[in-house]
Amino acid sequence: MRIRTLWRTAILGLIALALSPAQAEEVKLEHDGLTLNAELELAPGSELADGVILMTHGTLAHARMGIMRGLQNVFREYGYNTLAINLGLGVDDRHGMYDCQQPHTHRHTDALDEIGVWLDWLREQGAGEVTLLGHSRGGNQTAWYAAERDMSGVDAVVLIAPALWSEDYARKEYKERYGVDLQPLLDRARGLVEADKSDALMEGVDFIYCENTTVSAGAFISYYDPDPRRDTAYLVPKIEAPVLVIAGTEDDVVPGVEEAMAPLAEADAVSLAVIEGADHMFRDLYWYDVADAVEGFLSERE
Repeated sequence: MRIRTLWRTAILGLIALALSPAQAEEVKLEHDGLTLNAELELAPGSELADGVILMTHGTLAHARMGIMRGLQNVFREYGYNTLAINLGLGVDDRHGMYDCQQPHTHRHTDALDEIGVWLDWLREQGAGEVTLLGHSRGGNQTAWYAAERDMSGVDAVVLIAPALWSEDYARKEYKERYGVDLQPLLDRARGLVEADKSDALMEGVDFIYCENTTVSAGAFISYYDPDPRRDTAYLVPKIEAPVLVIAGTEDDVVPGVEEAMAPLAEADAVSLAVIEGADHMFRDLYWYDVADAVEGFLSERE
């Protein structure tokens, strides 16, 4: 492990400035009628043939959010190439956070298709071995992809504070957040889907982090209908590639990652790194702890 010294605190802002987003190359491709974009960052003296970490962000977020850009900066310093993708979420050439006032027609599993599209692009570019990395909901989507889709050319999987799920918790969390029961909305959405009206819009609905928004019945079902695959701990044993899960002890967005993964780690189904003091976003110096954990994990694969 690298020794973290006090000087890093003083120069962290200079690192972020020196390795600004302007140094990353934006890559675009077409998929399902949308332009998708991603941030490609090559380490000094490196090329795609040396391998790449494909990074997927969390809920309604984007490739240039703090943790994504911060990790790209640090991974570049450590000599790793990265491709941080922007999930389209149904928006052409999307940048920045998703606008809650825009109707939601995207689905949780759209991300699996888009991860696959970017993997295909990397293969076409002659990229070396790929590591799939996902944060938060993106961690669950990455794990879901790794458990069920084409993993040729993928050497390892890294899941940072990946989303967990249980039906009871989902209902409780929705009630506490919005003050209404989830079940009537699920019943309404299911009725529309069963009537072959998945694209029908439900107005005035609370959805994910968006209050009083508009969402298609199919999208609502995709994010809320009970499915054990929304629980990353359920998916991990089904992934054939080596998996590293990184948890922060102060994570209050996805609490319980360490506890959920510990039995799997004891059974050698996953490697588990717990970072003391880190919250859900692993801000500032904790990005170095994440990179240390990833570096140690990947070096074991060599």
